[in-house]
Amino acid sequence: MLRKLLLLLQLQLPILVFISVSIGRVNSHQESGEWSCESGSETRVDAEFKPGLISLDGHAEDWKDIDGFEFSLLPALDPHPDHEYKAGKMTVKALHDGHDVFFMLQVDGDYAYSKGNSKKCPSVSLMFQIGDSATYHNMGGCSQGTGSCTNKTCKGHEVDIMHFSIGNAIPGRLYGGNLVDNSEGNGGDRFGHLVDLYSWNPHCRYLDGLGPSGNDTSAQNDWKGAWWHSSFDVNSGFVEEDSPYSSDGKQGTYYFEFSRPLRTMDRLQQDAQFTIGSLSKMSVAFWYPVDGQPWHGSGHYSVDCDWVPLDISSGNSMLTSTGPSASGNVSSAFALLLSVVSLCVSIFVGYRLFRPKSIPFTPMENL
Repeated sequence: MLRKLLLLLQLQLPILVFISVSIGRVNSHQESGEWSCESGSETRVDAEFKPGLISLDGHAEDWKDIDGFEFSLLPALDPHPDHEYKAGKMTVKALHDGHDVFFMLQVDGDYAYSKGNSKKCPSVSLMFQIGDSATYHNMGGCSQGTGSCTNKTCKGHEVDIMHFSIGNAIPGRLYGGNLVDNSEGNGGDRFGHLVDLYSWNPHCRYLDGLGPSGNDTSAQNDWKGAWWHSSFDVNSGFVEEDSPYSSDGKQGTYYFEFSRPLRTMDRLQQDAQFTIGSLSKMSVAFWYPVDGQPWHGSGHYSVDCDWVPLDISSGNSMLTSTGPSASGNVSSAFALLLSVVSLCVSIFVGYRLFRPKSIPFTPMENL
């Protein structure tokens, strides 16, 4: 009888461990009270058509003439002004060149970097609505649990996520989609952890191409990005041996720069698709090791407690607004100049053809 009891306990132990781990994960994403949100209805991120401006290196110089929107950073699970990120606000800028969309995130923060330990370094994430029913709150808002969320039970609740943890990323170097991980058909990044994910809720979050229904090797990581801090005094480029790159605690500003094609090859409903001239919905999250303490997954700040509109502006509208005052004047001046030149050429040619031909005088004695 004793042997049977011991055997039963041995069989049940892994199940109990799995349940306790699952409960721990769920509790880490539970709000402290009833969810309430007072979203800033006037907020909007404008991505204007500005081709040929951006070099993707984490530096902000390219963006100096691009307007951005400044957001207060409030805890995502308890968006109360009393708990605002104390070091400053986040400025979000965006533009597109007709093929790719670019983002620049700027946020003040004392320098913190611990190589190999991403949770003791700042981290950022972009999230976009895919499904029509996908909510900002609960990262898609599907009510299904870990064991029941699938692309069928959570259809319409898909959100697209880019997450960059910089613990293994060299400043100024490019990370994200690469040949090695894309050849395996998923949204991972083994080099710098700039990953491409999708989610139905906080407990059903997967790399593109992976999921509860099996893996699909057609997926890839479409994002690229880099980071920088204003305390760096080297512009020629860092290598891994230069870590930690600056002194811990130095005041300054973090810069996170990203790009992605407006349209991707996704056929699994795991990427947001951006359309020129249309609005999309987005959010931005920020993690920081406050007082040197490692951050945890749900302990992030957010730019708003609801979706923020992202306007992918059409280049035609910009050309139309500037056409009469600039392009039209240049065209008229050029046409006038061309007409004057043509008239002068015509007069010259006519004169050469029809001028009277003079006969030279020959004295009589020379005949």
